[in-house]
Amino acid sequence: MAYDQDLSFVYLGTTKVIFGIGSSSQELEAEMNSLHCSRAVVVTDQGIIKAGLLDKITAGLGAKCVGVYSDIPQDTGIDVVDKAAAFARAKGADILISVGGGSVIDTAKCMCILLTEGGSLNDFEGIQLLTRPQLPHVVIPTTAGTGSEVTWAAVVFDKSKGQKILIVESFNAPRVAILDPQLTAKLPPLLTASTGMDAFCHAVEAISSMQREPVADALGMHALRLLTKYLPICVADGSNLAARGQVQLAATMAGWAFGNAMVGLVHAMAHSIGAVAHVPHGIANGILLPHCMEFNIPAAEDYYAAVAEAMGVRRNGQSDGEAARAAVKAVFALTKKIGHPQKLSECGVQEEHIIKAAELSMSDGSIINNARFVTGADEVLGIFRQAL
Repeated sequence: MAYDQDLSFVYLGTTKVIFGIGSSSQELEAEMNSLHCSRAVVVTDQGIIKAGLLDKITAGLGAKCVGVYSDIPQDTGIDVVDKAAAFARAKGADILISVGGGSVIDTAKCMCILLTEGGSLNDFEGIQLLTRPQLPHVVIPTTAGTGSEVTWAAVVFDKSKGQKILIVESFNAPRVAILDPQLTAKLPPLLTASTGMDAFCHAVEAISSMQREPVADALGMHALRLLTKYLPICVADGSNLAARGQVQLAATMAGWAFGNAMVGLVHAMAHSIGAVAHVPHGIANGILLPHCMEFNIPAAEDYYAAVAEAMGVRRNGQSDGEAARAAVKAVFALTKKIGHPQKLSECGVQEEHIIKAAELSMSDGSIINNARFVTGADEVLGIFRQAL
C-alpha cells in the first residue's frame, strides 16, 4: 500500500492498556490510586449484573465504589447520558469505571463530559469542542469488538432527530483500559461473532479510509490477522481464554486504527439502520461490510488486496483487483463460518426501513472518509437492497 510523497498525519493513542487474565479485579484499585481518585461510580447494564461479572470488580473497590448505574439500553441516547450523569454527580464521583460493551462505554464517555463541563449532552454534539481533559474514566470491556476502550469518539441516539450522532473529543479518551479475557468467556456465540465482526469492520475501514496512515494500517492489518485466525475459535469454544485474549487485543488494535484513520460507508449505513430498525451495530456491520467492499473496489483495489494478504487469501501472481475480490469472498466466507447473519431481513429489516436509512446515511459523518465517493442516497439504497 503506497502513500503519497507529501503524506502527513497525527497519530494519537493516549489510553493505557492493561492486559491479562484476572486483571479486572487485580489492577483496578492501583489504577484508581495512580489517578488520585477515591469515589468511583461504576457504569454498566443489567446483563452484566445478571451474569455476575460485576461482583469481583465492586468487591475489589470496596468503599471506593460509591454507586452503580445500570440503566443502560442496547443503544444509548442523550436522555440516558443526562440521567446517568445526574446520578454520578449526586454521588460525588471523581472517576467513572465502565464495565460492559460499546453502549455502556459510550455512555460513560459522555457522562465524563457532563460531570466536568455541566449542562446536557445536547450542548456537546460535534467535533473537538472541549479544551481540557475530562473526568478520569477506566474502561473494562466485556465484549471484544467496539474498540471504544481506546477511542475518543462516542455514538449516541438523538430521539429528536431519530438519528445516531457522533461525539468526537480527543480530550475525552479513557485514561485506562483493562482487558481481561475472563470477562468475555460467557459471551454467547452470536454476540461473539457480531462483536468480532464489528472489530473486523473497524480494521478494514481504517485501512481503506481517506485518512489512512501507516501506524493505523499496521494496527489494522494485525487485527485482521488475529481475527481471521482466532474469532472462529472463540465462536466454537467460548472457554478458550487464549483465543479470547487474542480477539480482545485485535479489537483494541482495530479501535486505535479507526480512531485515527476513521471509518466509512459501512458505519454510516450501520448507524442509520440501527437508528431506524434497531439492528445491533455489530450485526449491521458484519452484514454490510462485504457489500460495501464490493461497492468500493473501483477506488480501493490496493487497500483490499492488503486485506486479502492479512486474511491469507492472496495468491501468487494475483493482481490487486483479483486479490481485492478474493478479500470480499473471504469476508463473506468468514461470516458464514462463524454463524453470523447474512441478510438484514433476518433482523426484521424491511424495504421501508432501508429507504429511510439510505437518506440518513448521507448525513452521517462516517461517510466523509469512505474510500469511494458516494454520489447520493440511491447508491446507498442499492447496497442496502443487496444486503436485504
